[in-house]
This record gives sequence, C-alpha cells and structure tokens, in this order.
Amino acid sequence: MKEARPGLAATAAEQRIRSAGERLTAPRAAVLATLIGAGHALTHHEIEEALRPGPAVDRVTVYRVLEWLVAIGLAHRIAGDDRVWRFTATVQGRHGNHAHFTCSECGKVVCLQDVKVPAAARMPRGFLSREVALTIKGLCAACH
Repeated sequence: MKEARPGLAATAAEQRIRSAGERLTAPRAAVLATLIGAGHALTHHEIEEALRPGPAVDRVTVYRVLEWLVAIGLAHRIAGDDRVWRFTATVQGRHGNHAHFTCSECGKVVCLQDVKVPAAARMPRGFLSREVALTIKGLCAACH
C-alpha cells in the first residue's frame, strides 16, 4: 500500500471528520492524517514520532484522539502479537470484517481489504461469537 502525500492525507482527514458531523480540531486532523498517510497500522509511539515535526500534540491528546477516532468509526485498533495496539484509518469510515497481515520480523501490520473474512463461524452449542479476526503472518517486503 502506498503512502498518501501529506497534503492529500490532511485534506482527506479534514473531510472525513467533517463528514462524520464531528468538530474539527488540529490534533484530530493531524492524527487522522498520519493514519491515512501511513499505509499501514501504527503504534501510539509511531504516531507521536510522525507528529513530532509539526505543532506539538502531547501523548495524552494522541491517546484521546485515537480512542475518539475508534469510537466514531474513522479508525480501528488492532492487537499485535507484542501486546501493543496499532491503529489504522478505516476505509470510507467502515472497519468491516477484513484480514490483517503481520510481519513476524518487524511487527508491521497491514489491513488486507481484499481478503474475505466470514461474518460468523459455526459455534458449539452455548457459545456466542462476537467478532471474527483473521491474521496472516509472514515477512513484509522490507524484511523478506
């Protein structure tokens, strides 16, 4: 997946926040633009690093914005094997069922929108499925 140009990512972030009927703030736009431009899921620390050259956005604000983006459906959270959350912008404001690729070497996580994931699986009697997650593990292009 290619990284979006910074100006295009910023414009897209602003449009997505406004289209969701939410208040646009500089930290919200900056965090979402970072996710849109990344091309893969980012940890909180990676987002902080990416924001560092621009206007100051403190760590707590980044956490709050990420939680807000997930809550309104503009981003989703992915649990990594290393027990670190990673975040990525949703496609057209929808997370939906899709697979993820996780690099076993560097930990990079990429959404695989084209891989079909069943909405539910046949469960044993008395069990209730709440979510289906599919993760493909291997080596990314940089580690291969």
